[in-house]
Amino acid sequence: MRATATARDWAGLAVLVLPCLLVSLDAEVLNLAAPSLTAALRPSNVQLLWILDSYVFVLSGTLIGAGVLGDRIGRRRLLLTGSAAFALASLAAAFATSPAQLIGARVLMGLTGATLMPSTLALIRAMFADPRQRGLALGVWSAGFSLGGVGAPLIGGVLLEHFWWGSVFVIAAPATALLLIVGPILLPESRDRDATGFDWFGALLSLFAVLTFVYGLKRLAASGLQLLPLLAIAAAGALGGLFLRRQRRHPQPLLDLALLKDVRVSVALVANALSFFVLYGTQFAIGQYLQLVLGMTPLRAGLWTLPSVVAYLLASLFGPRLTRWFSVGRVIAGGLAVMTVGFAVLAAAGAVALPAVVAGTVIFSVGLAPAYILTTDLVVSTVRPERAGMAAAVTETGTELGGALGIAVLGSVGVAAYRQVLPGTLVDALTRAAALPAAAGSQLRQTAEHAYGNAFVLVSLTAAVVVALAAVLAAVFLRPGPVREPALMPEPVVPEKVAARR
Repeated sequence: MRATATARDWAGLAVLVLPCLLVSLDAEVLNLAAPSLTAALRPSNVQLLWILDSYVFVLSGTLIGAGVLGDRIGRRRLLLTGSAAFALASLAAAFATSPAQLIGARVLMGLTGATLMPSTLALIRAMFADPRQRGLALGVWSAGFSLGGVGAPLIGGVLLEHFWWGSVFVIAAPATALLLIVGPILLPESRDRDATGFDWFGALLSLFAVLTFVYGLKRLAASGLQLLPLLAIAAAGALGGLFLRRQRRHPQPLLDLALLKDVRVSVALVANALSFFVLYGTQFAIGQYLQLVLGMTPLRAGLWTLPSVVAYLLASLFGPRLTRWFSVGRVIAGGLAVMTVGFAVLAAAGAVALPAVVAGTVIFSVGLAPAYILTTDLVVSTVRPERAGMAAAVTETGTELGGALGIAVLGSVGVAAYRQVLPGTLVDALTRAAALPAAAGSQLRQTAEHAYGNAFVLVSLTAAVVVALAAVLAAVFLRPGPVREPALMPEPVVPEKVAARR
């Protein structure tokens, strides 16, 4: 088997970027469309939350099942089928006439969207046997998310300016059409030929375990310590225990627990999850700070986040190349250390405001890209190619759960710090200030902004400490040792890939 990728593989990589663009665009444009769809459909507060969150809930819970299903039936087949279904669900969302219809469409988008990322990652593993080329390919794959983030404000703004709110969902159709046309030509098929069945009950257990866990975390972030979210998290723990017990006994488990016994894999998964813990946990605080403390419009605030998106894009393309001179573990630890510096700079926003926010987000984005790409590659490259879908799904599930946990924990840290000074939220205080006489209103506003600024600093410093611990873990446990670096491990022969080339 040849060790280097062909022109067809690189062209196929461009095809695999399309699902990344779809996922990224969908996440961004929905936030832009929220005011318009609220005015058109009149959802209740609970319904609006489900419109925004149901996609994430369902996607997080079905990633492992979807990844293993791709290993069973073929990654290309699942990718093409899932993409077509995702496009149909997006069209259903675009033409929804009630909140209930839109929630149902978003649930279907989550189910079908879960097939995209594990399939693309597993196909990259099959297409790029050379570890150096695979690192570059993963960088391009990751950069696709940044391109979607850069294009979303422009594309979404134009669509919402000239068409109805549902037009932001229609953009999935042409991208999917292109994928369905060229995918069968450029993408090889690969699957686990030894697998004979699928653990549907285990898939349901993982779905409900992750769904209730994410639900509990989001409720904690929104309403603080209450009985219902704590019960949901406890139920998630019980369901997760049942899932793991079933995986130990099942002849063909969804999750190969031997994967987690490898300390390098476990540390890579933890480092990955903690990276997105701090990223997701600070994004809301950064948006609030720019708009409510610095007084920016949503559009202007979004434009000031673009430098960090561009930084992530460039770091995705060039960061993994550092493995030519340094070990994978050192590059991962270095990326996490750079993220630590970024959050420390972000904490200076209380003194220098906008420059610290822009500089801090750019710096931690530069560190995040190689850390995310190389931890993902380490996990996916450790398993035999036939189980790459499972490994990719485990990585993506850790990312989603880490992000949800970050929103809950860092959000709670910010809320607690703010409420040491004022009750309620910053929005409540600004609303009260607008109704007071000028002098009293100005004083309340200054107090509220100062309290939120201090809370923002605390959240940033907490994020810096968390990611610094992840950097230490990576530096200690991802050093070259008896287990060879993933970049140096030989690529096993993939029979189905060879057959697809004939």
